[in-house]
Amino acid sequence: MPRLLLVRHGDTDFNANRRFMGHSDIELSPLGMKQVTRLKDYIADEPVTAVFASDLKRTMMTASILAQPRGLSVIPCPELRELHYGECEGLSFEQIGIQYPEVAAQCMSFTLDLNFPGGEKYRGFIKRVRSFVKKLKAYNPKDTILIVAHSGPITALLCHFLGLPMRHAMRWRIDTASLSIVYYDPPDIYLTRFNDISYLKDRI
Repeated sequence: MPRLLLVRHGDTDFNANRRFMGHSDIELSPLGMKQVTRLKDYIADEPVTAVFASDLKRTMMTASILAQPRGLSVIPCPELRELHYGECEGLSFEQIGIQYPEVAAQCMSFTLDLNFPGGEKYRGFIKRVRSFVKKLKAYNPKDTILIVAHSGPITALLCHFLGLPMRHAMRWRIDTASLSIVYYDPPDIYLTRFNDISYLKDRI
């Protein structure tokens, strides 16, 4: 049964200021680099056989740091990108509430019909992220696969793996540089670790 290590990218300046990032191609902050360096040590004994990542800078930087000790190349996957927030990218939720109150209301109620102006429909985002799963069919039960993505895609994958309605996605918190582990052998799928940041004991 393959093990999937699901990692959210390290911290960025957008995260620190609680701004909607989406497809904005932001690099890791100094804090994010420290987080990922610690995570690299935390998972040093994991026998990772393949590394996949969203093709944005913050995820590719995170994945490259984690893959480097293993001599593995990172496989970029556009389908693992965060939801495209369109005109709302770079804004805080408070700013969205002022400029796009109808979008803020949809976010609060979390309807699957959520659609950011100039961005991506949420239903299309779910379909895009789920298309990644077909890549896992090439691996055998002894493989450990590292997947570096964003909060949205990680929750979408977890809901898909566990057979949960997507409405549960907004109830889960996925911290930056967190680790979740899934044993994946359909129809047998088990979540054995979720949002682990225990290695950041002092939270840096």
